[in-house]
Amino acid sequence: MPGTVHYEAAERVATITLDNPKALNAFDNKMCAELKKIWNSVEKDPEIACAILTGAGDRAFCTGWDVSSLSREESEQLVPGDRWSAPYGYITALQNRCWKPVITAVNGVCNGGGFHFIADSDLLIAAEHASFLDTHVSMGMPSTLEAAGLARRIPLERVFRLALLGKPGRITAQQAFDIGLVGEVVPGEDLMSRARETADIIAQHSPTALARTKRAIWESLDHGLDAGLDAAHRQIERHLGHPDPAEGSKAFLEKRKPSWSPYRGTD
Repeated sequence: MPGTVHYEAAERVATITLDNPKALNAFDNKMCAELKKIWNSVEKDPEIACAILTGAGDRAFCTGWDVSSLSREESEQLVPGDRWSAPYGYITALQNRCWKPVITAVNGVCNGGGFHFIADSDLLIAAEHASFLDTHVSMGMPSTLEAAGLARRIPLERVFRLALLGKPGRITAQQAFDIGLVGEVVPGEDLMSRARETADIIAQHSPTALARTKRAIWESLDHGLDAGLDAAHRQIERHLGHPDPAEGSKAFLEKRKPSWSPYRGTD
C-alpha cells in the first residue's frame, strides 16, 4: 500500500510532503504513524540540517483529521486518556523533539488540525492562494490543542477569532502575514523554490548550533522569563565544548567555508 507521506532528501535538506488528496491532505492513523517515523529519522540523520514540510497539489496544505477514514472502533480511540497516546500526538517535529529547523510551505487551505503543523513550525511561507480557517466549532467540536498552540504565535484576539467564528472566520494568506502567522507570502508557483532557497541558507550553518538555537527558543516558551532564560542558557553551556564555535571563528579568519561537525543530538 503506498504511503501517505513522501520523503526526499538532497543536499542536507529533507522535503516532507503530506499526500492524501482525496481528503485534502488530511491525516489519518497511517499518516500519523508515518510522520512520527519520519521526524525521528530526520532528527537522527547527520546528513540533514533542515526540513521543508508541505502538502501535495495546490488545493490544500492540510485539513486536519480525515474523518472519512474512521471506523467505529477508530473513532472511540481517537481521543484516549492523554494527548500523547492520541494518534495525532506525534505528527510534528516539535512533538517528536526533532530539533532540526522546519520550514512549512503552505500550498493551499489549512483547516482545523492542520494548525498543529502551523503552530509547531519554525518558519512559515504561504502561497498567495493559501487560506486558514478552523471549523471545529462549526462541526460541533471545541478548538483546543491547535488554538493553544497558536496562542504562542499570534495575538490572542486573533486566536479567538479563528477558533470561535468557524468557517466564516477564514483568513487569506495576506491576512495571515499581517497578523504574523506566516513570515512570507509568495506566488504559488514560487512557493517550493523559495522554501528551498531558505532551507539552503539555513543548511550552510553549524547543524548543532541550529538545533540548539531552535531548542532554546521553543523550550523558553515553556517557562516564565527567568526560568526560560536559564533553559536557553543551558544550550550555550552544552555547546561550549562543541568544536563548531572554534571552527566558525577559524573559518572566518581564514576567509573560507566552515567544515561543521556532524549533528549528534543536543542533550
